[in-house]
Amino acid sequence: MLRRLFFLFPDEPHAQRAVNQLLTLDIPERRIHAIAKNAELKSLPQATKRQQNDTAFLIERFLWSANLVVFFLALIALVIALVAGEFIGAIISLGLIVITFIAGEHFAVHVPDVHLGEFTNALSHGEILLMVDVPSNRVGYIEGFIRHRYPEAVVGGESWSVDAFGL
Repeated sequence: MLRRLFFLFPDEPHAQRAVNQLLTLDIPERRIHAIAKNAELKSLPQATKRQQNDTAFLIERFLWSANLVVFFLALIALVIALVAGEFIGAIISLGLIVITFIAGEHFAVHVPDVHLGEFTNALSHGEILLMVDVPSNRVGYIEGFIRHRYPEAVVGGESWSVDAFGL
């Protein structure tokens, strides 16, 4: 799984200079995506429809909700199994509760979570959002590189990305 870094640039020429530098750092162009709200980007790599619609956020929300539903159904099943004296049912329910709790804790604590909704205001003011997908071991280097070389850029955070699904 890749990490998606978000950078806001004041205009297309600034963003284009950063893209040119990122390409020299061996980041493939297919992992660089740009979004602008009221402007057509001429020279920057365009984000796909899935990326523009923030499909990753919808998937996250669905998985989080499904995890909560399974947790509470397992909790109800545990109570019923204990009342009915079903030892095996109680063990299975308890196992599901533990698994969903661990999955939820991992999701809430360890998975970075920034979404396009956080950039709506900046995009409506004509700024360019550059999303760069990098391996997790290069996150600090790329953020530092952009911060140092492009003081006009705003580092907007980090999220997850799955290259195979075009998210």
